[in-house]
Amino acid sequence: MISNIWEQFLTIAREEAGSRVVETWFKAVVLQHWDAIEKVVYLKAPNAFVQKWIYANYMQLLHTHLGRLLNMNNIRIIFADDAQEPQAETPVEPRYKAAEVAVVDDKIATSAHVNSTALVKPSLQHGGHINRTYSFDTFVIGPSNSLSYAASHAVTERPGSLYNPLFIYGGSGLGKTHLLHAIGNEIKTKNKNAVILYQTADRFVTEFINAIRFNKIHKFQKKYQSVDVLLIDDIQFIANKEQTQEAFFHIFNALYEAHKQIVFSSDVIPSSLGGMAERLRSRLAGGLVTDIHVPRLETKIAILKKKAELSGTMLDDDVANFIASRVTSNIRELEGALIRVMAFASLTNKTITLELTQRVLSHTTPQAVPIDFNRIIEGLRKHYDYNLQDMRSKNRNKELAFVRQVAMYLMKKMTDKSLRDIGHFLGGRNHATVMHALYKIESCLERDPDFLHKIKRIESDIKEVSR
Repeated sequence: MISNIWEQFLTIAREEAGSRVVETWFKAVVLQHWDAIEKVVYLKAPNAFVQKWIYANYMQLLHTHLGRLLNMNNIRIIFADDAQEPQAETPVEPRYKAAEVAVVDDKIATSAHVNSTALVKPSLQHGGHINRTYSFDTFVIGPSNSLSYAASHAVTERPGSLYNPLFIYGGSGLGKTHLLHAIGNEIKTKNKNAVILYQTADRFVTEFINAIRFNKIHKFQKKYQSVDVLLIDDIQFIANKEQTQEAFFHIFNALYEAHKQIVFSSDVIPSSLGGMAERLRSRLAGGLVTDIHVPRLETKIAILKKKAELSGTMLDDDVANFIASRVTSNIRELEGALIRVMAFASLTNKTITLELTQRVLSHTTPQAVPIDFNRIIEGLRKHYDYNLQDMRSKNRNKELAFVRQVAMYLMKKMTDKSLRDIGHFLGGRNHATVMHALYKIESCLERDPDFLHKIKRIESDIKEVSR
């Protein structure tokens, strides 16, 4: 039964966080047992490196889904270590991203094997979920992000009066979250009494739903309207949630009229936000809108050297150049590759050389341009006369609905994104809608050879576009 529970969790984790997260971090973890009376779940990680990484980044995923699978609320999760007594974990806030670093007791924590600031737990005592390790000093500036950096730094000089709201958009893992935290940290440094709140949009939605359930709407509104700086990450996640958008619209107006600083991040420009009320979309675009692109090779090399230096490691130019050339998707993947190399070198007591790096990253295929959702839509347009706006619309035209399902199928097959990511990109569709699309397209492929051949041609075109 224990193995079945864990397998169910791994299935959910693949959908929520992506298969790469499961294969890298959760596959080696064992669910040992649980205490239904004390509501404690005992896990065992293969080493301190994996344990600390999961602890810093994926505890909310464990809390949410293991609790549901075991039919227990408010569970505690303990990692048992043969070498020491099990240490109880401290409750953490939801949805920390894999590239985030953190702080324990105001000190940089290191694992028994890897000296890396990327393994430290976020501190909420700093206020408003702000991660104090994200600062402007640790942000590497390049042509792809210089405008967003300059605008972010500028709002800390005159919060609420210059560039309000500030809207930063760009692909996943390019540094938007880093800039939001950096803004919060800089303003807090200049004004210790400032009330700053960093919030992910999906956490905002959950909080709003709970406020309705427990009749605490007034308390919810008061909390948000009392802040001096509101930082909302991934605002696209409130798409197609009309009540939430209504509540957020009033909060936005109250803060804006009080000259409080508001900063948003999103994966797309405001005008392309599907499932968003027009008046709210207009508010989001009412200030300064800046973007972040995939960095050039020189910037990626600088980022790698900076991250390695923060971890106490000096990275040779040839090693940094190889990693930067090998990983082209985003900064988060770039940092992930660096961490894999550093972890391997530390665990095997070897020096980081070009040969070792090549061996560790041998399965990472270099691409001139990464295959992402936009590339897939671009490839589809060669075969179907529909654009991204059509895909995100609520139009239920039979042909358009089918093409949208094809897009969902290809996005799941050709990227490592979760079903939720796919649904949100295509106009805020839910998990069940994407799952239904996958089943339908797979069924069509099994019974229709011509359709199978067409899908293969589309995949080939998408790969060609990304070269």
